[in-house]
Amino acid sequence: MNTIRNFHKLVFLLLFLLVSCQDDLLETKPLSEFTEIDTWNDPALIEAFINSIYLSVDNSFNGGDGILKGQFVDEMHDQWYSFFEFNNSLLTSDNLAGWNHEEWTKLYKSVRYCNLFLEKDAQQQLDAAFAADKALKDRMSGEVYFLRAYFYQQLVSLYGGVPIVTKVYGLSDDLEIKRSTYAECIQFIVGDLDKAASLLPMVQSGDDLGRVTKGAALALKARVLLYAASYLHNKPVAAGFTNPELLGYVDGNQNARWQAAKDAAKAVIDLGAYGLYKPLPSSKEDAIQNLTNMFIVKQTEEDIFVRFFRPETRQNNLSQVAGPNGYHLYGEDTPSGELVDDFEMADGTRFSWTNPAHAAQPYLNRDPRFYADILYNGATWKPRPPDVLPLEPEGVIQTGSWEKWDAAKGAVVIVPGLDTRNSPIENFNAGYTGYYLRKLIDPAIDGQYSGQGVPLRYIRFGEVLLNYAEACIELNQDEEARKYINMIRKRAAMPAVTESGAALKARYRNERRIELAIEDHRFYDVRRWLIAPESYVAFTGVNIVYKLNPDKTTATIPTIKPIVVQKSAWNDKAYFFPIMRDEINKNKLLIQNPGY
Repeated sequence: MNTIRNFHKLVFLLLFLLVSCQDDLLETKPLSEFTEIDTWNDPALIEAFINSIYLSVDNSFNGGDGILKGQFVDEMHDQWYSFFEFNNSLLTSDNLAGWNHEEWTKLYKSVRYCNLFLEKDAQQQLDAAFAADKALKDRMSGEVYFLRAYFYQQLVSLYGGVPIVTKVYGLSDDLEIKRSTYAECIQFIVGDLDKAASLLPMVQSGDDLGRVTKGAALALKARVLLYAASYLHNKPVAAGFTNPELLGYVDGNQNARWQAAKDAAKAVIDLGAYGLYKPLPSSKEDAIQNLTNMFIVKQTEEDIFVRFFRPETRQNNLSQVAGPNGYHLYGEDTPSGELVDDFEMADGTRFSWTNPAHAAQPYLNRDPRFYADILYNGATWKPRPPDVLPLEPEGVIQTGSWEKWDAAKGAVVIVPGLDTRNSPIENFNAGYTGYYLRKLIDPAIDGQYSGQGVPLRYIRFGEVLLNYAEACIELNQDEEARKYINMIRKRAAMPAVTESGAALKARYRNERRIELAIEDHRFYDVRRWLIAPESYVAFTGVNIVYKLNPDKTTATIPTIKPIVVQKSAWNDKAYFFPIMRDEINKNKLLIQNPGY
């Protein structure tokens, strides 16, 4: 983010963090010119310390929707893979050891850094540094309370109840601490966010742009309470497990939790500080352009918690990783057929391969978000690199193949598209599904040479509106829910939803999937709604062929057929992550999650 740019201070912080866990080393002169005493007496160094905590916040585009990497292998059939990587939106060939999400050890390391600051604050060791600027100290304290809550929210979303650690442990301390109940963890997280909201400003600007605000704290609280009210934490999910309080609530007051989630989301809405980006498009074409730009521009009124990048120092390399291989890009992150098929038709009806008109031209008359989010065969994107321009000067995506008649051979030859796995440009990259990402990728950046400066949006106002609508649905307040769902749909130039009851819930869930696609929500939504068995069945793509006509000319309209790329399976134990064996060995009070 913009504020994290003082390189020599960050170098010092790395050195400081390496030695801070050993009290005896703090008695010696550090390799840097700074000492620990210097740090906690200098607001600039304290800020650099907090900046280092921000840097440990994981990228939001990290496999949460799943990713299909180009290096696809047969081992993907492994059941662990089905849970940790397969998410029916995207797929990754990384195995369990390469899981991209936050995990126990990394998250607790980040919690420790937060505790170090808060412990110094509680012991009034920061008072002298901020004697002339209490507002600055309050802001920094609010940021750290937010960050600690953020890390704990990640922990409970993956593991259920976890040990609540609020002190800085030394090497000689007793490290054994039991897991708190899920309810206790949620209460603790909400408490930290309430403290953060009371200390943080409404707006950050200038060099502080990108730091969290009161709105960010309240929006994260709304997400935490929505997850806590959801079915995963309010229904039995592990028969015979003797500690259900670690996985969720053991009382039956789910409606009160939905009400708390609704109230928390409404509190963000009522701030009046945020709005939808360009909510009133003049046409479907206008909506497509608006939706494309929303994830490329630096700032919008929809942004609540954002990570900024400076291409000259820290870059977002998604354009390189996800771009089509026919542009000399890696082509690793490819949307699944399931996600693509869930984009509605422009009139709001469901797309279906069993509908002959849909199957004949599956990319015609779809939800504008489809065209803003997905690169499909025939989509116009951007000019090809100079060496590829002679082969394809229009910048049209080619994920299909052409059957052509070779008169000299007297036979049909197959000419693969430039963005296929048999591409004449790069046949060692590319995806398997026939689709690539457009969302979050700046076409103005040549990703083969440099990363893009596109921000990562951890929390945006569109999510808050959907969180509010979901809580309303669960409280049988359908009219209120439709109002907020239709705000989102109007921005996408889609017709309003009119359903009620179970039909409205189903419509909402698909709307959330599409609106928040590739933003790291689907992974959690599938689990908290307890819909994994029906969601993780097969991973599909498309086979696209421009067939040879009887007169030996090649068809101009391709034949497109859905194909199964990867079958999947689900085991209910995968609703919660396992605590790694190293952690169990270090802390014998830990209770392992069921099934492991």
